[in-house]
Amino acid sequence: MESVLPTGGRGENVGAEAPKRDAAAAADDAADAVMADARGPAEPAAVATGLPSQVLAALPVGVALLDAELRWRYANDAFLRLTGLPPEASAGAPLTATALSRAGASGFGETAATAHAAALVLADGETRELVAGPTHEPIRMRLQRVAPDPGTGAQTPLVLVVALLDATQEAPATPSVGPAGATAAQAVPATAPDGPEAVTPAGASVAVSGRGGEAMAPASAPPEGELRARRRLATLTAAGERIGTTLDTDTTCAELAGFTVPGLADLATVDILPPGVPDHRLGMPLGTVRLLRAAVAGRPELHQQLATLAHPGESVRHREGSLVTRSLVAAKPVVLDLAAIDEGAEGAAAISDPATLEVYRAAGIASVVAVPLAARGHLVGALILARGAEFSDDDLALIEDLAARAALSIDNARRYTRSQGIALELQRALLAEPANPHPNMEIACRYLPSGSSSVVGGDWYESVRLPFGRTLLVIGDVMGHGVEAAVDMSTYRSMLRYVAVMDLPPHRILRQLDAMISENDAARPATCLLALVDPPRNRVTFASAGHLPPALVTPNGVTELVPVPSGPPLGTGVGGYQQLVRELGSGDVLLLYTDGLVERRHEDIDVSLERLAALPLPAAGDLDDLLDAALHSSTPSEAEDDIAVLAARVRLRP
Repeated sequence: MESVLPTGGRGENVGAEAPKRDAAAAADDAADAVMADARGPAEPAAVATGLPSQVLAALPVGVALLDAELRWRYANDAFLRLTGLPPEASAGAPLTATALSRAGASGFGETAATAHAAALVLADGETRELVAGPTHEPIRMRLQRVAPDPGTGAQTPLVLVVALLDATQEAPATPSVGPAGATAAQAVPATAPDGPEAVTPAGASVAVSGRGGEAMAPASAPPEGELRARRRLATLTAAGERIGTTLDTDTTCAELAGFTVPGLADLATVDILPPGVPDHRLGMPLGTVRLLRAAVAGRPELHQQLATLAHPGESVRHREGSLVTRSLVAAKPVVLDLAAIDEGAEGAAAISDPATLEVYRAAGIASVVAVPLAARGHLVGALILARGAEFSDDDLALIEDLAARAALSIDNARRYTRSQGIALELQRALLAEPANPHPNMEIACRYLPSGSSSVVGGDWYESVRLPFGRTLLVIGDVMGHGVEAAVDMSTYRSMLRYVAVMDLPPHRILRQLDAMISENDAARPATCLLALVDPPRNRVTFASAGHLPPALVTPNGVTELVPVPSGPPLGTGVGGYQQLVRELGSGDVLLLYTDGLVERRHEDIDVSLERLAALPLPAAGDLDDLLDAALHSSTPSEAEDDIAVLAARVRLRP
């Protein structure tokens, strides 16, 4: 069908000439046309493209819009027809929750590659192209970032997607070969230097038009097997960037389940071995297996049925001979044709959980595949995918590769969590309560690991009784995290007790510690603050080795940061420590702390300290109440490092 379209910015008739040129040049012209300077009605698509919505709807070239969160905001009829996008999805559905597919195409690789390319376009503003759709009728898509229009009040950019049939496969030109193994992560901008070819995000070799409007020599389409391999590689590349973004096991499992829906499955569950269970070698007989449900994902229309399934965190039992246990023993994917089995004993034997089988039946599931999740030869869990269509051999090969990569990410997260748990238990065992001070002192202390993760550092505190009613208060922070930092913390604490009994002034204690620690080349540097409290003289002597200043809270609630001269951290061997003597008033509270209490990302340390000094801390009450107030006001859940705090006050004489 021949249509006359509005002219673009270069005065060309885009629609009439498109059949006579290669698809890349037509996509280039269409993008320029919809980016014209004209302004139509204040509708999302019209504002972003500069064309009235009636014109957009009549275009034979597919036009769609994604917002900054990669949700569909508009798609004209041509785009829906070309890509198979459901009409209802264009009103806010996430890109990752919609399969870009027509009849006969899975849409999984297309969705993943398009989402990856759109994210790159939003990040760097470079226009990108990719090929999607079935091999016999590929679709060229061009993605371009659109700046928000100040007149509409929009704050975030959009992604304009132009799609049309790729005519390059019909051209007789001899193809040349692009970079081998190019993937979605290696997508080149559409504004790359002019030449006969460019590599699309999916790795296909395609013709690209020059910016002057003249079509360059087109290339023939690659063989079907090569195109499938490139799409599979693009999908796995996108999976590598979206799965395993953190070292949290639950997050990684949720990313895996979410990645497979809806492109590869209608419903996905991830079950893993519970913590503390001994390692199982893959392929060994298991009998009945009890796993922990880690993640569930499904198409939006199935969310109501998902409520009856086991939720993340709940235990799931898979009986011997069930689909999952057969897969784990066979160490490969096992497919169940749900339509070929009855609803009685055979179905119950394959699917252990009756509620799951009922959900499958209600959702029209025809095929279920269980894939073992294994890493380093040990079983991690199982991935179960279900959908209304059968799984092809290509699907199973892709699922197996995807599961292998995801299992490694899950195993890394579990190992990290286990390591941090060991470090936390070790530190708690080593970080005992401070020694009993003199009766003339009352002390309260707290230790909190990082609120954002299981990171454990080398924060510590101590108190040492000295002659003549004096007490040495100590707080320190070993640089680094993990078991090594906790062990070094215990070593430095023992050194301090040994040096402190020599009854040296605080600055000389730091000098001795610095010399001892610097003798060990493997020792980690550490900051340290000493406060020698002398109640009979109503004074306190400070010395600091690179530590944050102490806080002095008066009975009327005023918090003052004491400007203690700061020397180099312990372990440098430099020395040069100084001390500061300060009068200690009746009812004054000393607050010693580590950097986790005040430091925040993107905030200057001076601002953090001013925030601490402005806190109204209750110095007249119980010291535990004062610590509660300090921790609550500093929002420890936002801390990126562990926190140690110690509060001390001289007891009033009766």
